[in-house]
Amino acid sequence: MPQIENGESGKTIIFGILVTSVAVIVSNALPFICFLVLPQAGLFTRVRFGRYATVVCLAEIILIAILSNGILIDMFFLTGLFLMGYVMGESFRRRLSVELTVIFPTAVALLSYFFGLYFHAGQLNLGMVAFMEEYVGKNLELTLKVYESVGMSSESIQLFSDNFDRIRHDLVRLIPAITISLTLIMAWLNLLLSKSLQVISRLQFYDFRSLNQWKTPEHLVWLAIGCGLLLILSENGLRLMSISGLLVLMIVYFFQGIAIVAFYFEKKRFPRLLKIFMYSIIAVQQILLFFIIGLGFFDMWMNFRKLDRKEMN
Repeated sequence: MPQIENGESGKTIIFGILVTSVAVIVSNALPFICFLVLPQAGLFTRVRFGRYATVVCLAEIILIAILSNGILIDMFFLTGLFLMGYVMGESFRRRLSVELTVIFPTAVALLSYFFGLYFHAGQLNLGMVAFMEEYVGKNLELTLKVYESVGMSSESIQLFSDNFDRIRHDLVRLIPAITISLTLIMAWLNLLLSKSLQVISRLQFYDFRSLNQWKTPEHLVWLAIGCGLLLILSENGLRLMSISGLLVLMIVYFFQGIAIVAFYFEKKRFPRLLKIFMYSIIAVQQILLFFIIGLGFFDMWMNFRKLDRKEMN
């Protein structure tokens, strides 16, 4: 893997400052872009500049701290995205498995989010749970005002108001699972984009076999079944714990389900525009999302792609 020369360390710092400046400025106008721009910048930095990419990471953290005007939660969030790509590049260098190449960047990004939330709550003299309850409560109040402005029935508004505290309580307890799920999706999207980055940058670092043959570890199915039984039989805290587990596992099985879809798209040689159209429909249709998750879950027994038979042949 290419390494930067000692005399080019100044260029490394300049590159980091330019990339993060553009990424932060663009993310202010188009927030979704930062989920892809910053991780890909971190990945390219690690692959192109090797060990000296740590300097870029430090320059990136300092720059974001300046541009965010002391808003720690934004600084840690954007830094977590950059480090997600950096750790993904390190995973490529060490030739880790697909699973670890997604898990490690996800874990690093989550740690950055956690510290950002911790310090931000400390600035407000609140505990983390109290801070999240206050944040969720304000958003629920805004949601209630929106419902009233669009003319929702008084019965529905009253039902929402009567269960306000319970909804806030449940949402706060589900935030960790929701955050993990969204971060997994970001890591998965950046893993897919890394193949395009390799083509554009002409660097050799992406060496996985086709991801449309990927399968989840078989033992996870028993964890999913256990969470489902716990959801049916339990109440209160255990019920929320089981829902949290199912939320994360649904994302994992969605990855396997979409791999099955991609496998047959490639097998049937679908045109690129048709594949883009089909993926777009899957993204906006909730019923199709659950169908894809079901494909991934039942693939353990149905073996839709007949992968074992293919390997035997």
